[in-house]
Amino acid sequence: MSRRRVLLFLLIVFGLAQFLRPDRTVVGHAPTSDLIAMTAPGADVGRLLRVACYDCHSDSAAYPWYASIAPVNFWLQHHVNEGREEFNMSAWGEHTAKWRHHKASEARHELQEGEMPLSSYTWMHGEAKLSEAERKQLIDYFSGLMTTAGR
Repeated sequence: MSRRRVLLFLLIVFGLAQFLRPDRTVVGHAPTSDLIAMTAPGADVGRLLRVACYDCHSDSAAYPWYASIAPVNFWLQHHVNEGREEFNMSAWGEHTAKWRHHKASEARHELQEGEMPLSSYTWMHGEAKLSEAERKQLIDYFSGLMTTAGR
């Protein structure tokens, strides 16, 4: 096969792939079950949660322009689905105190270790890069949730 035919074939496959869309269906939770709504963290922490956590860990993901381009759209949706499955902050109030304590502990640990937000996310979302002071604010917030969530 000539190089031209291979490129034409790849271009056609790429073009056809643009018609495929990942499922973005959101189960949906009562707004009163949302982490921010239930815990009233204050404006600064609420903003940090929204810009650094909520795109992957809530029902309110804001999809950027490149989320419509295959195959990036599937990769991105997979990350969002994983994030929601692991810790959907929109469903905070629908879980037991033990679950909430555990998730607050996990979130605190991930932040302390610098594992969240993911570097693959902050690379394209500069506003989600946390300064040390912002990271400490979120760590303190989740530490406080561990106390109030009980065990």
